Parts: sequence; C-alpha cells; structure tokens
Amino acid sequence: MSLDLNDILNEWPHQPGGLQVRRIEGNDGKPKIQLRLDLGVLQFELNGRPDGTEPYGLESLFEFHQMRAKESESATGSFELTTDEVGDLQSEGIQYYHRYVALFQLGDWHAVARDTRRNLDMFTFVEKYAPEAELAWSVQQFRPYVLMMNTRAKGSLALEKDDAEAAIGLVEKGIKSIQKFLTDAGEAEQIKESVEIASLRDWLKDLKKLRKITPVEKLRKEMAAAIKAEEYERAASLRDEIQALQNKS
Repeated sequence: MSLDLNDILNEWPHQPGGLQVRRIEGNDGKPKIQLRLDLGVLQFELNGRPDGTEPYGLESLFEFHQMRAKESESATGSFELTTDEVGDLQSEGIQYYHRYVALFQLGDWHAVARDTRRNLDMFTFVEKYAPEAELAWSVQQFRPYVLMMNTRAKGSLALEKDDAEAAIGLVEKGIKSIQKFLTDAGEAEQIKESVEIASLRDWLKDLKKLRKITPVEKLRKEMAAAIKAEEYERAASLRDEIQALQNKS
C-alpha cells in the first residue's frame, strides 16, 4: 500500500480563501470529516475524540479527569489539576474546536452543538480545578467564541424547524451569556468590542426579518396606520377585531 498522499491531494485541490470540508466513509465503515489545507488534509472521526484515540479506555482526557475528580472528592474532599493536565485538556479541546469548525461548514448543527457544549463543560471544569486563576483564564478566555458557535448551532436547528421565534430567543440568550461571562470575569469593557456579540447581533437582525407576524400584530399595525391617517371608524373596527381574536386565545 502506498503511503503517498498525492492521490488525495491531486483529487481534491486546495482553493485559497475558502474552508474546504467534506464528509467521507472510512475504511472502517465509520464516517470521517476531512479538512483540506494548503499542504495537506486533516481527518477527524465524526464521533468520540476527533483523533480516534481513547485515553485510558475512555472517550477523552476530559472524561478521565472528571472521573478522577469525582473519586478524589469522594475520598479526600478535594481535587486539583496540574499545570500539565490543564495544558493537555486545552490541547484536546483544540481538536474538538477544529472539528466543530469543519462541521459548521457542513451545516451539521447537532454535532456542532455537541462539540461546543463539550468544550464549554471542559472550560467550567478547568475553572474549578486549575491550580491558579491565571492558568484557568488561559482556557476560559475562549468561552465567548465557543458560546457564539454553540448559539449559532442551536439557532440554526430552530430555523430548520421553521421556528424563527425560538431562534431569536436562543440568540438573545447567547448574547446575554457572553455579556454575563465578560462582566463576571472583570472584562465588562470588552462587551462593546466583542466580535462574538456583534456577530450574534447582526444575525439577530436577520432573524427578526424572518419572524412571522401574528394576526393580532398585523391588525395592530393596520390600526396604527388608520389612526395616523385619521380613519377613526376603521381604527375602531380593527380594535374590535383585535379584541375578538384575543378573547378567542
């Protein structure tokens, strides 16, 4: 079997300026995600740890350290990660980051929500058990970005169900979560400059354009227009229609 990658690289030429991602079936019959780079290809498992390994027979180092923390707290009432262990968790988190960015490109919102949620939980774990605050912040500083990606995935899932109202609610909640995190972290001045918040606000404007106007809202707009035009009889009639609809609901 040839180890030369040129067959794959020639079949899938790199295109500068765009993110090239595809889903394939591996020789083991399991789905894989491939990301084309200028000098090669990255490949991830779709499920489990992206590199396909199982540290200590578990899905991830994060799962392993969660188990350790539970056992240690049960036995001694305390647990603390080492500096190297925090670094290992951060490196593992980067694997999930690369995968969910690729999955976002493919529109696999369920998998993006899964992987971003996983990294958010890892951030919380490190925040709790890191030996010093500065080390915890080296991981936590990425929370606004991951919150944004998690919000976009969940909002997109709502849109797939044609529920723009739910998507709007999720995006508003995501914005508040980022604002709260920055405030609690003593970084409130970053709220105005946050590219994550700006991105979600831009999307929120687009989502509100998709919002379906209810019959009552439609009548209220017509009534306001009638009043502005001094068509008071029509305004009164529309008011009665609104009351009738509200009484039915």
